Amino acid sequence: MPFLDNLIQVARGEKPADLLLAGGKVINTLSGEILEQDVAILGDTIAGLGKGYEARETIDLNGAYLSPGFIDGHIHIESSMVEIPEFARAVVPLGTTTVITDPHEIANVLGYDGIRYMLESSKYNPLNVYFMLPSCVPSTEMETAGSQLRAFDLMPFLKEKWVLGLGEMMDYPGVLKRDPEVLDKLKVSREKRLDGHAPGLHGHDLCAYVAAGIHSDHECTSAEEALERIRLGMFVAVREGTAARNLEQLLPAITSVNSRRFFFCSDDRHPTTLLEEGHVNSIIRKALRLGLDPLMTLRMATINSTEFYGLNSLGAVAPGRLADLVVFDDFEHLFIRMVFKNGRLVAKDQEALFELPPRPKAVVRSSVNIKWLEGDEFTLPARGRRCRVIDLIPDQVVTGEALLEPRIEQGNVVSDPKRDILKVAVVERHKASGNIGRGLVRGFGLRQGAVASSISHDSHNIVVVGVTDEDMMRAVIQINKMGGGIAVARDNEVMAALELPIAGLMSQRSVREVSERTRELNEAVHRLGGTPSDPLMVLSFLALPVIPKLKLTDLGLVDGERFELVDLFVDSA
Repeated sequence: MPFLDNLIQVARGEKPADLLLAGGKVINTLSGEILEQDVAILGDTIAGLGKGYEARETIDLNGAYLSPGFIDGHIHIESSMVEIPEFARAVVPLGTTTVITDPHEIANVLGYDGIRYMLESSKYNPLNVYFMLPSCVPSTEMETAGSQLRAFDLMPFLKEKWVLGLGEMMDYPGVLKRDPEVLDKLKVSREKRLDGHAPGLHGHDLCAYVAAGIHSDHECTSAEEALERIRLGMFVAVREGTAARNLEQLLPAITSVNSRRFFFCSDDRHPTTLLEEGHVNSIIRKALRLGLDPLMTLRMATINSTEFYGLNSLGAVAPGRLADLVVFDDFEHLFIRMVFKNGRLVAKDQEALFELPPRPKAVVRSSVNIKWLEGDEFTLPARGRRCRVIDLIPDQVVTGEALLEPRIEQGNVVSDPKRDILKVAVVERHKASGNIGRGLVRGFGLRQGAVASSISHDSHNIVVVGVTDEDMMRAVIQINKMGGGIAVARDNEVMAALELPIAGLMSQRSVREVSERTRELNEAVHRLGGTPSDPLMVLSFLALPVIPKLKLTDLGLVDGERFELVDLFVDSA
């Protein structure tokens, strides 16, 4: 008998369901109520709610809460540093059943092949993985990426079932200046969803950005910024990642009247953060701890993002919706007792009950191609009295700009660990061009040694911060040997390293193994004096030119507010 016929009969109570979840408190994200109801499930679909249903199998929830599966409304899975199946094994037991991912990290390295790899590896996992296509590859013309994707290149992907639209449009100057290539991408995606990325944009310029069809933003760092976007018809994705955490700042903007225009996202979470803090469940816990209403919080973790992305089968415990469900004891601890995916129990007591599917063959093309290093590449001749220095801001991806007099020895600018002013460099690693951007950063804290990484958003060239040129060189050479990864060096020796053979971004190890290795790397940086709580994540954002204020790419220093390259030296020698 056809499934629809069966579903109607089960919903009417004429036939037994496959599964009955009885005795639970259902969180109704549609009506804003918590109701004591049984939930009848047929196959992967919720058939009915209420008393009197029979089923082939019954699970007594003993008064626990039953919620729709949690949803991460914007994430770059590559930042977990593991492949999608391993990511699923980490987050599904924590209640996450759906993510909307933008694979622009791997696309900036491997282009079309990178997107295809991510699509293929997302199959057959107990996790809905929806995609937003990378809109900015490269993210700007002020850096060298491994690929270039035009509207023509993206069009074939728009036909894919799991592709929802165009990912974060970071090139807001291109939108405002009506750059033909940018507008082409907006036009071909017009019938789908368009994600935004516009830190600091306001007034008429923000109106123009929204008028272009872009209706979400995850870059808000103040309540005023969030409210301006809500008033213009945008959804605001409240970000709680590893480096950037904006929930507390945005909380004053969220009210019972406008809360349906907010949803949660993690954007970038390192494996250690996933294992130690959690995923969407940890964002829910923090929101509740800060005093946000429980029902508003659960809506932001479930149905609100489905309304923006048009995922009408998700986000609610209601007839006809997919049976992606989470069971937890109370709002204080939010310990996840059970997770159901498509009506099947896939996790219990925060442990996975599923086996990972066979993994697709990883992209094998080499992604680390640097020009031969002679040994003097990190020398920085002094050409002035004062320099522009990248000023780190704790727990934020935005940075400041300081005008400081650097330490100069024998005519060259050198690191000054006593003043916490360190040399930073970005080495182009896609085309062996020899491009190396050089600058200074304050707030990293190293007193000795160096740390380098092939994870440096968004073009993912090799970024290195260090006290001596020799240690900077050693760390970069180690990454080249590994074909991508992270390395910490001291006294011209490698202290710790992690291989990331997939695009220089991801490992084929388990999430626990990668977490342990990243913890060792962070601890090594801390032993050298590094002060950020997660120095690897902070390092990875030093080269992101679309985020204010001052960043460094392989082409030089970038003013992220003026969107232009600027000289390291403020005044001439």
